[in-house]
Amino acid sequence: MSDYRFHVDGELVPAGDATVSVRDRGFMYGDAAFETLRAYGGEVFAWDAHEARLRNTCDLLGFADAVPDDLRERVRATLDVNDLNDAYVRLSVSRGAQPGKLTPDPDVDPTVVVIVKGLPRGGVEGTTPWDDPAVVQTVRTRRTPDAATPAAAKTHNYLNGIRARLELRRAATDEFKADEALLRTFDDVVAEGATSNVCFVDSGVLKTPSEDCDILPGVTREVVLELAREEEFPVEPGRYEVGDVRDADEAFLTNTTWELRPIASVDGIDIGTGPMTKLLSRLFDERVERRHYQG
Repeated sequence: MSDYRFHVDGELVPAGDATVSVRDRGFMYGDAAFETLRAYGGEVFAWDAHEARLRNTCDLLGFADAVPDDLRERVRATLDVNDLNDAYVRLSVSRGAQPGKLTPDPDVDPTVVVIVKGLPRGGVEGTTPWDDPAVVQTVRTRRTPDAATPAAAKTHNYLNGIRARLELRRAATDEFKADEALLRTFDDVVAEGATSNVCFVDSGVLKTPSEDCDILPGVTREVVLELAREEEFPVEPGRYEVGDVRDADEAFLTNTTWELRPIASVDGIDIGTGPMTKLLSRLFDERVERRHYQG
């Protein structure tokens, strides 16, 4: 990581010099937006969707104009200077450094950061960034309700997910260690993983928690649902209980880095992959291959 160069406020700097002010509101209050993206073959996957979500988060936080118009060029420059074609990319836009008071100043001088890290090649000839299907465990930590913090906002305040992952750490034993937490809403319906969306298959129907379950609408989740509809698979976003996932015929997680990761078990109950998960994974890889490696 020390050999990387990152983009900080319009300049490419060595990773060791890539710092922000201790008075930055992203550091002080979590008053910042971020996006995690995948670069395949030197280009970001689903850029328009990620940029739209980033701008929406900044709008919800009250600094919509802080996202620079040349953000995509900054990402390309960061990939190029690090000689990376396949990479993890994280964009952060904070309200910037301001006096230490809760009420933000109306004038915004944003902090804009792009960091990258190499990943394996994706697509049909690629390698998954995960080693095994995910072991999932339900946690007591509940998903922050939309009425408290807008679920569609992807902010630097990730304490909800952190607390969920700490539960997994406390519950781990030499024989059992979960990879992902399964969070519920306060009315006991399944919401999402700490850093992922949840999908499962029941009698040939692809099911996933709907957006009224306080989920962050994932970009990869949306691509997978689109692929499923193109194949004319029944797709039913809805409100589901943990038992529905445990009893599923197959299940998987989605996020930008993992893409589609099959779920091996939930709360010790075996689920595993299946024909729909395998087909959707192949269709996803084929889309990446066509758009980023061919031609």
